[in-house]
Amino acid sequence: MKDLKLTLVYYSMTGINFKLAKWAKEAAEQAGAEVRLRKVQELAPEAVVNSSPAWKAQKEAEKDIPVASSDDLDWADAIIFSAPTRFGTMPSQLKQFIDIQGGLWGQGKLVNKVVSAMTSAQNPHGGQEGTVKEIYTVMMHWGAIIAAPGYTNDIVYSIGGNPYGTSVTQGQDGNIVEDEENVKAAVKHQVNRTLEVAKLVKG
Repeated sequence: MKDLKLTLVYYSMTGINFKLAKWAKEAAEQAGAEVRLRKVQELAPEAVVNSSPAWKAQKEAEKDIPVASSDDLDWADAIIFSAPTRFGTMPSQLKQFIDIQGGLWGQGKLVNKVVSAMTSAQNPHGGQEGTVKEIYTVMMHWGAIIAAPGYTNDIVYSIGGNPYGTSVTQGQDGNIVEDEENVKAAVKHQVNRTLEVAKLVKG
C-alpha cells in the first residue's frame, strides 16, 4: 500500500472511537500507508466536558492530536471516519466538520475519495448501522467511493457481523464489550480493504 495516503477522522467522548482510530492508524502504517490521525472539533462547552470525569480524561488524552481540517481530506486518497452514535445518528461534532466541507465539495476535490466508517454505541442495537449508513449517505453526495468491509472476511462475524463498518458496544465500565483482539482484527481488515480499493482507484 505504499504511496497511499489515509486520513483518519474521529470523534470520541469516552475513548472508544479514539481506540478504534489508533488501531486503524497502526494497521495502515503496517500496510505501508502514510497516515494522518485527526480529531474533529469539540463543540460541547468546557464546563459540560469537565462535569464528566471520563469525558474530561478523554480530552486530556487526545490533547496532542491535531484538529481535522479540509486540507486533511484534500491530501488523502482514502478517509476513514470513526464516531459514536447519538440517538441513531452521527454526533454533532462530526456532522459539523462534514457540513463545512462545501468548499472542497464545490471544487470536486472529494470525488473518488475512498471512504469507510466505524462506530460504537452503549447497547448492541443502539443505532450503529444507522450511524455508519448516514455517514455513507453524505459520501454518496460527495461522489466518494464507499469501501465497506462487507462479508469479505470471517472476522466480521466475530464482532456481530456488521457488513457496513466495524461497530462495537461500550459496557457500563466504559470498555469495549466485544473481545478486543477480534475488534482489532476487524479494524485491520477494514483498513486493508479500504486501502486495497484506494490502490485500485489510484491506479
